[in-house]
Amino acid sequence: MKRPARKSAPRVAKRPLAELLRQRPLADGLDAAPEIEVRAPTPHPFLYRKRLGQFPPQAMPGDVVRLRFANGDVFGWGLFNPHAEIAVRVLRHGPAPPDETWWLERLQAAANLRRHLLHLDEATDAYRVVHAEGDGLSGLIVDRLGDVLALEAFSLGMYQRGEALLEGLGALVGTRYGVLRAGPHAADHEGFAADPVGSEDLPSRIVVREFGTKFRVDFTAGQKTGFYCDQRENRRRFADFCRGRSVLDVCSYTGGFALQAARIGPAREVTGVELDESAVRLARENARLNHLKQVHFVQADAFAYVRDMLRNQRTYQAVVLDPPKLIRTREELSDGRRKYFDLNRLALQVVEPGGLLLTCSCSGLLDMGELTRLVGAAAHDVQRRIQILAKGGAAADHPLSPICPESEYLKALWLRVE
Repeated sequence: MKRPARKSAPRVAKRPLAELLRQRPLADGLDAAPEIEVRAPTPHPFLYRKRLGQFPPQAMPGDVVRLRFANGDVFGWGLFNPHAEIAVRVLRHGPAPPDETWWLERLQAAANLRRHLLHLDEATDAYRVVHAEGDGLSGLIVDRLGDVLALEAFSLGMYQRGEALLEGLGALVGTRYGVLRAGPHAADHEGFAADPVGSEDLPSRIVVREFGTKFRVDFTAGQKTGFYCDQRENRRRFADFCRGRSVLDVCSYTGGFALQAARIGPAREVTGVELDESAVRLARENARLNHLKQVHFVQADAFAYVRDMLRNQRTYQAVVLDPPKLIRTREELSDGRRKYFDLNRLALQVVEPGGLLLTCSCSGLLDMGELTRLVGAAAHDVQRRIQILAKGGAAADHPLSPICPESEYLKALWLRVE
């Protein structure tokens, strides 16, 4: 489906890609920051074009701009991109500029949360260090993966400061290497694309540890490293339900839930189902890395595999359903809801009476209330009574911003199925 034309898009000349991707210092351009009028202020960090006045011709993609009201008062400062629908991502409100000290203080606060409040270094060497709006740095995601910082920029301005950000964060958390990536939809949303760039001597593969379980991370696989930090606490909690039980991990990717269930549970037997061939290969490697013989992985479509289990009357005592994002845009809402309904309808039928189902959604456009209604309707449709034991989301290193509800993307429903 084609996107509708952006009628209000300003005519801004496209700059050569190499110039767009040029790296900048953190506080680049503050002395001569262009000014843009804010016509419809909001506390949300996203300022869409319709909320702003005319763009000054000297404002270049990735620049820091000063935001003013019509009366001249300063609203704040943000990163500008005329080619994005989110034309400005607000960094700081008020007249004080986001100078280098401000940037380093934001990075220090983010590192302190993970290291000194959450004490994550005691449990893992894989966690999120910066979580975009949740840490007051819209468009910036940084994960620590062992001795590597993996930065993903969802805004052009953040990408242009990527090397400086990696250097500043690396000094705070003690990592040696860094890799800089553009977000997976940067070309569509921000008007730029870039291949991953790694620091000198960046290892192609490393091993990280989570609660003692080893996972291999591959930096040669484009956007995907093979490991997601957001489900860490849910993986541990799910494993605690799995002692001596049969387990099915649907959409297992590289085996996070399956491996923790097998090792920490320990589960009696674990099956992981995943369509992505490279992910299955890495999951099997992870199982060997941890000497786990009771877990095996199947490359198959999730819908087809669970239907086969139903035909064979195969059930499991604990099932986890963690599909990839099924709703990326509002145009996909209807089809995505149907897929979530159908997947949960199938998963509920392969849970033994009295067993556990953990069902998840990482679609930000599907809120917890709607997920709960969809799962309830699916249970009613297959005549299975469910009890909601708990509701959850991402681990605490993925903090939420109360003024940016989109940051609450991950939902997890813990169900007892009768």
